[in-house]
Amino acid sequence: MLISWGPDPEIFSGFPYFRWYSLFWGAGIYLSFLVMAHIFRRDNRELRLLDQLALNVMIGVVIGARMGHVLFYDPIYYLNNPIEILPFRINPHFEFTGLLGLASHGGVLGGLLALVLFNRRHKIGFYWALDRLVIVGALLGACIRVGNFFNSEIIGVPTDLPWAVVFIRVDAVPRHPTQLYEACYYLMVFFLLYTFWRKNKKTSSGFLTGLGLTLLFTQRFLIEFLKEDQVAFESDLILNMGQILSIPIAILGFILMAVKRKPAPPE
Repeated sequence: MLISWGPDPEIFSGFPYFRWYSLFWGAGIYLSFLVMAHIFRRDNRELRLLDQLALNVMIGVVIGARMGHVLFYDPIYYLNNPIEILPFRINPHFEFTGLLGLASHGGVLGGLLALVLFNRRHKIGFYWALDRLVIVGALLGACIRVGNFFNSEIIGVPTDLPWAVVFIRVDAVPRHPTQLYEACYYLMVFFLLYTFWRKNKKTSSGFLTGLGLTLLFTQRFLIEFLKEDQVAFESDLILNMGQILSIPIAILGFILMAVKRKPAPPE
């Protein structure tokens, strides 16, 4: 059995700005906020800080993800067409396009920078916040990958496995549904990290961040072997760009786990 898949990216025909991908992004943000609110309550933190933290981090993630795509995947094109870094183009006529291209590695860096700046002002505790954000980051990642599936993008290499998917908007070749592989994995990591947070209150701040980064980006490195290259120049590389960018983040996560493995000192 093969699954033929190719829904229109627009939820309602004639409404180009209301897309499945945007819906799943929005759903991921909303669910992540609800989980963070629950975590803040259990940790006896002021919910007013969460509103500001969420806004700052999401702005950082979106800007970082966009600039990550621009710099890591297609810098020459955007050097020649800098206006298209924004969500519109003006040649040959004005057209609102949305942000065509977001890179998760850039999103991580953008979110980190936003958290650093937020912590300088509010002294919320950098690792305390990061340990919680990595939990909902996995949840958001799962929602985004479902959005990629609806967009028929980030597709897998050909396969003859019985659950292969034919992305009819792309071609007639049965392929690995790598978006769903990642979505399921990220969801499992979310539940694992959440359970770890619930049951290991004495772990040093930063350990959970390290665990999350290691799990998420080791998987990202491995799943890339089942994906088609996203840009042409990757065909000349031993590892693709996603793998190259995942290695240092996974190593950073492992180092954090090693350094922060001792229980936190009593308060």
